[in-house]
Amino acid sequence: MSFSFTHPYLINAAFQKKVAYFCMEFAIHQPLKIYAGGLGFLAGSHMRSAFELRQNMIGIGILWKYGYYDQVRKQDQTMDVLFEEKKYGFLEETNIKFTIKVAKHDVWVTAYYLPPHIFNTIPVFLLSTDLPENDYLAKTISHKLYDANPETKIAATILLGAGGAKLLEHIEWTPDVYHLNESHALPLIFYLYDQFKKLEEVRKRVVFTNHTPEDAGNEKTHMALLEKMSFFCDVPITEVKAITQTGDSDILDHTLTALRLSHKANSVSQLHQQTLRQMWSGYTDICEIISITNAQNYQYWHDERLYQAFAADDHEEMRKVKSERKKELFEIVADQNGEIYDEKICTIVFAKRFAGYKRPDIFFHDMERFHRLVSNKERPVQIIWAGKPYPMDYAGIGIFDKIVDICKTYTNCSILAGYELRLSKLLKNGADVWLNVPRLTHEASGTSGMAAAMNGTINLSLPDGWFPEFAKDKINSFIIPSCDISLAEYIQDDIDCGSLYDVLEKEVLPMYYDYPNRWTEIIKTGMKDILPQFDSNRLAREYYERLYT
Repeated sequence: MSFSFTHPYLINAAFQKKVAYFCMEFAIHQPLKIYAGGLGFLAGSHMRSAFELRQNMIGIGILWKYGYYDQVRKQDQTMDVLFEEKKYGFLEETNIKFTIKVAKHDVWVTAYYLPPHIFNTIPVFLLSTDLPENDYLAKTISHKLYDANPETKIAATILLGAGGAKLLEHIEWTPDVYHLNESHALPLIFYLYDQFKKLEEVRKRVVFTNHTPEDAGNEKTHMALLEKMSFFCDVPITEVKAITQTGDSDILDHTLTALRLSHKANSVSQLHQQTLRQMWSGYTDICEIISITNAQNYQYWHDERLYQAFAADDHEEMRKVKSERKKELFEIVADQNGEIYDEKICTIVFAKRFAGYKRPDIFFHDMERFHRLVSNKERPVQIIWAGKPYPMDYAGIGIFDKIVDICKTYTNCSILAGYELRLSKLLKNGADVWLNVPRLTHEASGTSGMAAAMNGTINLSLPDGWFPEFAKDKINSFIIPSCDISLAEYIQDDIDCGSLYDVLEKEVLPMYYDYPNRWTEIIKTGMKDILPQFDSNRLAREYYERLYT
């Protein structure tokens, strides 16, 4: 069935090139639960900024029937995973239906449409296999984001890549550029190669963004399994080996393949660019890797009242707004944890997707200092954690449960469940200090601290990812000194833990309590310096000017 599509808004003359943006997750707004973490947050901000700039783009993703998962609690307050069916009345049915090949069988696909006026984004199409024409296994392809089953996960990449390419044919919209936001849509490249039969024709149309140096985010899969799953879109395996230059290897490196078969790629911070170039320096035929640092959408994330007070240089109003925002956050703390927090007390927040390298439990490497910090009556603190590990990441869930247990001992420590867009905004509004302590060189970019600064929250971070491009120590943020990254990880953790306590005890807390005017100046400088460089309007422009060329 043909479905003719035209952009519902007038395209800005500076952004005429037609771009299809493929992403496995989009964090657009709280009601649309099709995202897991930072990749989705970045994609959501990009879609909003592309709309604000009236760019000639469309987004292509998957409508996850059960979302990522709902983070709930067991009887003892430890974490549990709930997969609940989601329904979205604001999405439009396109009535488009077509088939893709998965494991050499036809699977039916439909698409739902998110119009720009719903959440102020570019047009976004979301694919689904949850159709009566499919058997149960085929339906499950679009059930859970990042399904733990390897074959289901591969099938989802085929749905995004090959299904997205077929959707574009059905809506009669031929892109000039196909943008792979991470390698999840890699089958798209093989689909295009099957059409054009010339690698240069594919390369000149495809660009690629890599978001992480972590092994878990740079997948490697046995080629026999990929061939069995129809990952290569009818391209013969001998031809696949030739164009991917896998030689005698039976393993396909997804990131390396995207780097070899794209016209251009980008890292998501300047430090990440250095890491990527080192990672891939020994490989031939890698495309050019440029740096386009991630950003967050100012229009969506910033606190308008706070910026009005900032513009008027009204310190009293700024403090009043911040106090009100803290009270709003503390209502959630009271509801979930039964603790009444005080808005006058310095509140530290650690909130992001729980992953080992992000070290949500770094405080506990020295429990004696932790007890001293949270028991200090002269310079008291309140600490809040929030974050969703992968639903089958039992180590990450174990860290969450460990924090739950420790929080039961202290009335000024809490961990919140349900870390999604709404709670993220409340935390960024209500925090005094936004904590980021990744193991150095492991955080490709990170974006939560950008949105935190847009809400008058001061960043306390190790100099990783985006942070060195922004941070001026004790001027717009606090920098935790880095250690020697050649040391064993457990030694790095102990050293970084000590440095974190030193900065908190000797710099952050004395300034918060003894020099409140200086504290406000740091807030103001952070609010000023975060713009325009870390507003995603800059990012959306830069993609057109530097990546889509």
